[in-house]
Amino acid sequence: MSVRQRRRVLVADLISTAVFPLAITGATAAVPDVTAQLPGAAALGPWIVLAYNGLFAAALLLAGVVADRTARSLFFAVGNIVVAATGILSALAPDLSSLVALRAVAGIGAAMCAAGGSSMILAVYPPEERRRVYGYAGAVLGGSLALGPVVAQALMAIGGWPLVFVAPGVVAAIATSATFGLPGLRSPEVSDGFDLRGAVLFGVTIAAVVTALGLGVGTGVPWWEPGVLFLVAAGSAAGLIRVERRVPDPAIPVDLLRIPAYRAYAFSTGAFMGMLVVGLTVLPQLGAVQRLGSGEAAVMLSLLTVPSAVLPLVAARLARRWARPLVTTTLFACTVTVVILQVTDHPAVLLGAAGVIGLCLGLTQGVPDGQALKYVPSQRGGAGAALFGTTRMSLETCILAAATGVMAALGPSSGMAVAGAMCLTAALLVHRAVPSHEA
Repeated sequence: MSVRQRRRVLVADLISTAVFPLAITGATAAVPDVTAQLPGAAALGPWIVLAYNGLFAAALLLAGVVADRTARSLFFAVGNIVVAATGILSALAPDLSSLVALRAVAGIGAAMCAAGGSSMILAVYPPEERRRVYGYAGAVLGGSLALGPVVAQALMAIGGWPLVFVAPGVVAAIATSATFGLPGLRSPEVSDGFDLRGAVLFGVTIAAVVTALGLGVGTGVPWWEPGVLFLVAAGSAAGLIRVERRVPDPAIPVDLLRIPAYRAYAFSTGAFMGMLVVGLTVLPQLGAVQRLGSGEAAVMLSLLTVPSAVLPLVAARLARRWARPLVTTTLFACTVTVVILQVTDHPAVLLGAAGVIGLCLGLTQGVPDGQALKYVPSQRGGAGAALFGTTRMSLETCILAAATGVMAALGPSSGMAVAGAMCLTAALLVHRAVPSHEA
């Protein structure tokens, strides 16, 4: 491909990357208004977010495998078209049931975008250029995470909840237009067999677990809902094990999980994202206990999120020579910060903790992704990136669910302890599994 075409691939992927955080934060902010204005059972409200997350996690690996076996740019474009169409239709949804169904389809489209975009990047950019590319992706993702809540509230103020669903659809349509005229990027090196049953069973397992953990057990949530989902997950997991033992070409690329560095980096990025989502939940609660003013609370959240928008390109440069020590040092720094929060929650300490954690997240945004995917052959880029994303999202959800349960019993700071323990575990894994001088 020409340099111009490669840049178009990168631009299309970056535009699409910005959609996912906005789709999550916007939908979360819109749930109260949607449930108040649309007919339907109020219990469907949380499923506006859960259906999207669950189907995204369920379809991600299958989407990665399919992306590697089809025209990558076309697969990516179709995913963005699905996101755009469901975004517009969501704004016109007549009731909550229809909206939840559309959100589930949007989650599948988002999985196609994520897997197709990563597959395209790995197909057109050689290994020596991927750190820079993932630095750009980290900057876009970090910026979208940081600005997502603000943008969501602004959209709500301007056009109400329908605009929250239309805006990501418009961005996805722009990403689609960036692919017009690009080559298909079909790989000639994939096998002919395809383990459809294994891919479907894996998707059902992940969707059930992620949705059950996201739903939790609390006010308005009957115990049997997550219980049934866990039973479904257990049944599909048992079926998956039987199927994968019998097929010559399994759907799940378990051989990648056998690579110590790939596995360690996947765990570390899940730990980082778990620290972020728990921090966004816990630090405001601790600030409220210390009676922080609205200005101080805004500064604290900015310290936590803004570095992820401005530092990833710096991180990409540092990762050229010091990726392993960068990841391990920042994970240890997050752990130490959490230990300090267990001792004191003085306002100055809260601001300092937000700053340190935000700095660590910003300096590693996109680094584990790029390092892990160095171990993945380009013809399997979609599957490798999808498995990496599935691991990250599943671990992030597990951390948040565990932190929520612990906080209910022991208080807000204990939730940070859960995230800190995962960061410490990830630091030890990376230090032990990743070669000191990566090729």
